[in-house]
Amino acid sequence: MAAQAQSIVVASTTSTEQSGLFAYLLPEFKKASGLDVKVVALGTGQALDMGRRGDADVLFVHDQVAEEKIVADGFAVKRFPVMYNDFVLIGPATDPAKTRGKDVVEALKKLSTANASFISRGDKSGTHAAELRFWKMAGLAESKGSGYKECGCGMGPALNIASSSGAYVLADRGTWLNFKNRGDLAVLVEGDNRLFNQYGVMLVNPAKHPHVKAVDGQKFVDWVTSSPGQAVIANYKIGGEALFFPNASK
Repeated sequence: MAAQAQSIVVASTTSTEQSGLFAYLLPEFKKASGLDVKVVALGTGQALDMGRRGDADVLFVHDQVAEEKIVADGFAVKRFPVMYNDFVLIGPATDPAKTRGKDVVEALKKLSTANASFISRGDKSGTHAAELRFWKMAGLAESKGSGYKECGCGMGPALNIASSSGAYVLADRGTWLNFKNRGDLAVLVEGDNRLFNQYGVMLVNPAKHPHVKAVDGQKFVDWVTSSPGQAVIANYKIGGEALFFPNASK
């Protein structure tokens, strides 16, 4: 019988997929390990649920509070930081709500006051969790303005809706840099320390789910946090701009 390439399932975020990172990273991992990776790209909340059910071998996500909880609950072995980028507030270049600047909380207050059109992912993703955190910091968890709409969709579709309707949207920088259909959208708020976006990687716990491919899954965790894996992440650029910054050793 011909030897079949071993494969693992990685449940990850739409941002790592839609930014193009996996298409760049996974062939390098295969060269190093011989392993195929099947990526299931979902919002972080759904990806973590896959881990709880034992439907993935590895989780590669960006919601540190939720990640630490899944480890504490025994469904993942240990969380390792991998890389970071940042969130940006995107909106029409004319910026009718006058949000432009560095302060994301002040920007959201202006959006609420202006009842500006804002597209929320509304999908329990890491980006959605961050967005809700910022509304809470602004004291506006219950009063985001009448222009606030949830799409229940991934980052790319949310950007498409914002582009076609002239709305504001919180995005991860990686997906934005890889997004082709910008229309008159522009980055309006960036550089606020609160917009920092950390990614983590975890092996699903084989003690909970014995069918998890623990040895091969651990190879992926080890490689993506190793010097060669971190170098591949650092080298992924669009138009000369890095999309993610490796920080596994931090």
